[in-house]
Amino acid sequence: MSATVDPDTGTRERILRLIIERGPITSAELAKMLVLTAAAVRRHLSGLELDGQIAEYGGASSQPARRGRPSRRYVATVEGQAIFGDSYADVATHALDFVAKTCGSLGIQRFADERSHGLEERYRHVVEAAGDDLEARAEALAHVLTQDGYAASIRRGPRGITLQLCQGHCPIQDVATAYPKLCEAETQAFHRLLGVHVQRLATLASGEHVCTLTIPLVSRLREVHGRKINREG
Repeated sequence: MSATVDPDTGTRERILRLIIERGPITSAELAKMLVLTAAAVRRHLSGLELDGQIAEYGGASSQPARRGRPSRRYVATVEGQAIFGDSYADVATHALDFVAKTCGSLGIQRFADERSHGLEERYRHVVEAAGDDLEARAEALAHVLTQDGYAASIRRGPRGITLQLCQGHCPIQDVATAYPKLCEAETQAFHRLLGVHVQRLATLASGEHVCTLTIPLVSRLREVHGRKINREG
């Protein structure tokens, strides 16, 4: 006899993926994205919460405050992240343990730098094809990161003077937890790709629900304005 497949499994996985990528997110936002009824989404959310794969987010909202009871917003837990687990994490961690023992911290740094330069070379043509507009370049970077399993998205920061590159999933999370130099080197690669100073605000490896990188728009606008004045002068 063939195994019975739960027809709701696909929808539940899509909801979990969206929470990983877009969280903190409300049931109403999920329903709109998936074109489902609010009741259907809440049913799946209850199941995911009961299984410990998502949890209610207790942090402050970046959205304007509204009257009445605030909507519940959800993020993925460590268990939820693990559903879309990363292959060979144990092997990679053991390999870096060996590098650390034989070559010390310098060996780990060289590995992290080599990896970040590899990311930079792989993504450069996509980012440069987006042109000079910083937001377009950031969106292009988020797109290729998502293709590599990072569930990345771009959001506007407070007061609209920054962008936030959010990575809801990290294929190397276990390794980066043991060796945070990988995150630091990756941040430098994004700095070089985008051409502005970026700052890592949070990482999955340190226990946050998402990796967040802030990208300043003001410095980029000043740079473009300066080039324009120089040309006119």
